[in-house]
Amino acid sequence: MSEGGAAEPGGSAGAVLERAVAHLRAVQQDAGSAAVVLTDPADVAPYAPDRSGHLPGDVEFAVVIASTVSDVQQVCRVATEFGVPVIARGGGSGYAGGATATAGAIILSLERFTGIRSIDAESGVCEVEAGVVTADISLAARPLGLRYAPDPASAAISTIGGNIATNAGGLCCVKYGVTRDSVLALDVVLASGELIHTGHRSIKGVSGYDLTALFVGSEGTLGVVVGATLRLLPVPLGVPRTVAAFFPTADAATAASVALFSTGVRPSMLELIDGVHLARIDEWRGTTFRSRGAGLLLVQTDGLAAETEAQLLIDVLSQAGSDVEVTADTAREQEMLDIRRWTSQDQAPRPEITLNEDLAVPRHRLVEMVRRIESISAEFGVVITILAHIGDGNIHANLRIPTSELDADGQLPPRAWAAADALVATALELGGTITGEHGIGILKRRWLRRELGDVQYELQRSVKRLFDPQNLLNPGKVFHEA
Repeated sequence: MSEGGAAEPGGSAGAVLERAVAHLRAVQQDAGSAAVVLTDPADVAPYAPDRSGHLPGDVEFAVVIASTVSDVQQVCRVATEFGVPVIARGGGSGYAGGATATAGAIILSLERFTGIRSIDAESGVCEVEAGVVTADISLAARPLGLRYAPDPASAAISTIGGNIATNAGGLCCVKYGVTRDSVLALDVVLASGELIHTGHRSIKGVSGYDLTALFVGSEGTLGVVVGATLRLLPVPLGVPRTVAAFFPTADAATAASVALFSTGVRPSMLELIDGVHLARIDEWRGTTFRSRGAGLLLVQTDGLAAETEAQLLIDVLSQAGSDVEVTADTAREQEMLDIRRWTSQDQAPRPEITLNEDLAVPRHRLVEMVRRIESISAEFGVVITILAHIGDGNIHANLRIPTSELDADGQLPPRAWAAADALVATALELGGTITGEHGIGILKRRWLRRELGDVQYELQRSVKRLFDPQNLLNPGKVFHEA
């Protein structure tokens, strides 16, 4: 068995996959499974990419759409027996290539795992299956006065299993934390097919090593998450206040975002949108946001003190020279928040490839990071646009490469990767990280050792080997193969 997960003595990856799928079908038939197995190229094609822009190429793989936990266990057992890689997949909304197909693999889709099994209003806890769309959790909990606080921009399409895989962040994380802060327990199928339950339903608990936290952010390389117990929070009382503050430049907006914390107020949302994105919003929606500035801060306060807290923030924003708009109107608030969500999805079709970096740096280095992004863009001749969860230092620096500049194989030009490398080096120099919420996947694994160092990198690889000794769970993602 090679470390990449392809069987050596049993023939080509395709031949081994064919035998494994045939055996799996027989096992499923005996068990009366309702799982669907897809092998026709036209049927499996939609499961090959994610939203990263990484194209896996012409690789042979199969898809299993599981219906039950037993189906997932069967897939893992057969995969272990035949030495076939397994790639767990949710909504396919990732930006790092973490769920993309590889040769000879089984894509294990959890799209049918959409059950919200229970909501315990008294304890503020819910139990959900891994394929539940993130936004649906809050929709189900809201009649009970509760919500799931992490709020990724992709909440309408991403699944909770995918959020757990990458420890996803979001628009409200500046106040309410990222995915890991709301995950209490997990149901996980290991590479062997064994089902384990980590964590606890209680809010507190320190029994042994925290395996739940370890699985969160592991990108499907340690086990297949099939269910989760999540912490719910009360829906904030009062009327939220949403503030739009326009600045002449993105770095002026960034400086103001840092200054806001001197008030002692922690906003429930603090987002940055640069001028290029504002112009694209105007193009898409017929608005005139770009004429008001080249850097927009979207700020929100919530709870009973929302109005008082908003006023403290507005005073700072006004002193910083911004054009401020504040609203408590629900329709206008939703319009402003949609701007951020739609910008993330970039609705207008364009002849370009986007390399989406999500760097994070300490708050006091944010202004320097934004300025360095602008200088790197000029140095390498690459358009780099900025979206940011600026309140927690997470910057999405998106490299925009015209499709006309791709090579014959559809690969990015060297200067694009050189610019990305400079961005990563800058983030690390400023005490930050190469990924705040998107994960490593394929696109960022080239830089992981640089951040971790040799000792920690090898220690993490040893953890992977402990959980997955044959390297069958999402092989080639996160770590370079030896």
